[in-house]
Amino acid sequence: MASFNRVILLGNITRDIEVKYLQSGMAVTELGLAVNDRRKNQQGEWIEETTFVDVTLWGRTAEIAGEYLGKGSPVLIEGRLKLDTWETDGQKRSKLRVVGERMQMIGSKGGGGGQRGGGGGGSSQQYDDGGDYGDMPAGPPARSSGRSAPAAPPPPTADDIPF
Repeated sequence: MASFNRVILLGNITRDIEVKYLQSGMAVTELGLAVNDRRKNQQGEWIEETTFVDVTLWGRTAEIAGEYLGKGSPVLIEGRLKLDTWETDGQKRSKLRVVGERMQMIGSKGGGGGQRGGGGGGSSQQYDDGGDYGDMPAGPPARSSGRSAPAAPPPPTADDIPF
């Protein structure tokens, strides 16, 4: 049976980013992402729902996030879902998180928005660490054949939109 595990999220970082390094020298960071959804309820009123998602970034992508992003910065993350399970005080626990494989900073460096200048303007930068992390829970990622995913096309500009 075929399966597909892909997640694309656009939201704002909920806390300052702390990059850690494993003994192997690999950088890793856990960031919180708030994703807002706006919809109408049964009474026809608009309501906002916020979903908080934990995202893990590895390698150079983690370092770039730590260097250029901060609390409140808008960012687009592409990756896959990963279910972590553990046991605490005899109870089994689990948590769904996203392993980020690509990150695109939204906005311009001087545009405000985040503590480190992550929002506001119209430019963006995309980062892909090229790793294939399999089912690694918290250790260093296992690299595959070294091939990287194909680059995404550039975002459309105002000239590209037909209306």
